[in-house]
Amino acid sequence: MVIIEYFQQFPTSYLVFVTLFSLLVGSFLNVVIYRLPVMMERDWKKQCIELLSEDKGCQCTPPDKPEKPFNLNVPRSTCPSCGHKITALENIPLVSYFFLLKGKCSGCKTPISLRYPIIEFTTALLSLLVAWKFGVSWVALFGILLTWALISLTMIDFDTMLLPDDITLPFLWIGLLLGVFGIFTDLQSSVIGAMVGYMSLWSVYQVFKLVTGKEGMGYGDFKLLAVFGAWFGYQYILLIIVLSSFVGAAVGITLILTLGRDKNIPIPFGPYLAAAGWISMMFGNELMDFYFKTML
Repeated sequence: MVIIEYFQQFPTSYLVFVTLFSLLVGSFLNVVIYRLPVMMERDWKKQCIELLSEDKGCQCTPPDKPEKPFNLNVPRSTCPSCGHKITALENIPLVSYFFLLKGKCSGCKTPISLRYPIIEFTTALLSLLVAWKFGVSWVALFGILLTWALISLTMIDFDTMLLPDDITLPFLWIGLLLGVFGIFTDLQSSVIGAMVGYMSLWSVYQVFKLVTGKEGMGYGDFKLLAVFGAWFGYQYILLIIVLSSFVGAAVGITLILTLGRDKNIPIPFGPYLAAAGWISMMFGNELMDFYFKTML
């Protein structure tokens, strides 16, 4: 394609395009992070009502007025304080927050969380690093897509301790499909990786529950590690587990020491797993080469 040839000839233009486009995607990810859990909760309530309605002894009836549509497209984003509808101009990533709105709602002047531009900036920065690392290639394209998914999963898990199947399962199948074409790894490694990724954490979960009577992690964590196994192969599973453990321990200890966080309060494992998977995608070969050269 002409655009691919152009980007190959002018790599700077390629990096600029990826950065600007990813800023727009980052703005959309803010919508996904907020709305997808709400959509899931509404769907669960609907299913519960339907199940209870099927029970002959239950007097439950569906609500008289159906809920208004709520998805990733509608309704338009509004200020939670005054209901001001966000205009297209106010949706420009970073620029609108810092220069147009100056961090406040244009309607009621309520401060807007700094989290929104941080997510936009992080999305652009990580996507730029993937594009720089892998150049104009299929690996870069799908690596950027996975990066966007991991940002969404990280923030959703941080907020709700949920890793939605609506994200993990499609990316699991995408990883297996990529294995057919050998984008990141071969098909055999991809299939085995998905199995090993899921079963490894599932086994730890079962042993921990048997010994302590408590649940140490959720099924979403199993699925996320299965995603990484499908994308990168079973060879990366141990590296990802070790990295996620180090990241989780470092962050957890920091929170306890600096913020006085109660060590008994559960901490979502998904963000650390996502960080470890992204690091492995970017530097997995180098990390494993370094390990074998220094330890063996």
